[in-house]
Amino acid sequence: MQLDYTQLFIKFALGILTLIIQINVFGKSNLAPTTALDQLQNYVLGGIIGGLIYNTSITILQFFLVLILWTLVVFILKFSRDHNSWIRGVIDGKPVQVIKNGKVLVGNCMKAGISANELMFKLRSRGIYAVEKVKNCIFEQNGQLTIIENDEANIRFPIISDGQANEDVLELIHKSEAWLEQEVEAAGYNGIGDVFLGEYVDGQLRFTGYSK
Repeated sequence: MQLDYTQLFIKFALGILTLIIQINVFGKSNLAPTTALDQLQNYVLGGIIGGLIYNTSITILQFFLVLILWTLVVFILKFSRDHNSWIRGVIDGKPVQVIKNGKVLVGNCMKAGISANELMFKLRSRGIYAVEKVKNCIFEQNGQLTIIENDEANIRFPIISDGQANEDVLELIHKSEAWLEQEVEAAGYNGIGDVFLGEYVDGQLRFTGYSK
């Protein structure tokens, strides 16, 4: 059967347009996937475009309906993930703590599938050569390590992020969440939940609120 290049071009254009729409509507993270859903979205959409675009028995309307259906499925999954912690855990998985207060949590390392060699390699790549220097180390869903060193001078993580206090940072500066709550209210916010980002830099607090 002779290939209809007009139909092929229309399908290709629809596929590219759908990809652009999904990237702009659902987030730029699809360009560099960091979650299982982002990976799945790209793989399936690529399969739809690559698998159906050359199939002459699939009409343009059928192809368009498949693209709409997949976009709708992705939207429902992303909306559910963003608004339900249980669904988020099922789709994205959960980060695993592999080091706590300078001690390796071997059971969690085995659960996460990270070997001792891999763990130390990742630590060395961050300029850390001794586990005892690490206060908290989280193995993230994307395979990267989030490391908080046991040193107040090396605080590189926010004290508040997305309305949640970072207990590890509070421990490093020897402060309580009640103290942080008072500082937040003194800055003109109703509470920690109103702060989008809170930084602790050179002993000073800097807050960025959702509404300011």
